Amino acid sequence: MMPRAAAWAIDFALRLVVVWFVSLALAVLGDLGIAIYVIILFALLWLYPVLFEVLMDGQTPGKRAVGLRVVNANGTPVGWVPSIVRNLMRTVDMLPLCYGFGLVAGFADPHSRRFGDMVADTLVVHVEHHHGHSSAPDVPAVQSPLPLPAGEQGAIVAFAERAKQLTPERQQELANLLPQLTQARGAVAVQRLLGMASSFLGRH
Repeated sequence: MMPRAAAWAIDFALRLVVVWFVSLALAVLGDLGIAIYVIILFALLWLYPVLFEVLMDGQTPGKRAVGLRVVNANGTPVGWVPSIVRNLMRTVDMLPLCYGFGLVAGFADPHSRRFGDMVADTLVVHVEHHHGHSSAPDVPAVQSPLPLPAGEQGAIVAFAERAKQLTPERQQELANLLPQLTQARGAVAVQRLLGMASSFLGRH
């Protein structure tokens, strides 16, 4: 939950800076300036997260800074309707104060979802970044057939990053431990895990 709180704080700070500069620029326009200010305030409050999530691969600036991404529960990129729904539901998550309902839901849900994510069928996942690059093999992305929490996604990325240090037999032995996820065995299972790692890393 802490990375999500940090992402929210970063986005909040960015919006505050924009609001401050806009208010200074529009102060000289009187009533017209107030009207424009209200429109911009609305856009920053409601459109900011939706536009970034849909157009920037599920990441607002705050989420990108802490390595988080919003995706559909099946691992596919989030679209307009799910993003709008999950952000509108913030009005519920924020109750009674300080995201009280959202925190309770996040701690109770096995995937750490707030109510907005439950209703929109979305997940906030962790994206591993190592100095902007990953040593995981650059193979075509494969979508996970199951929604996975951030910790399990990180384990698959770690497997992919260590794959070159393992013998093919050891790779297959480890991949064979996840038949429900890979729906295969042997070399095919290894390739599917590597593809899922690419997906979790934001590759296509």
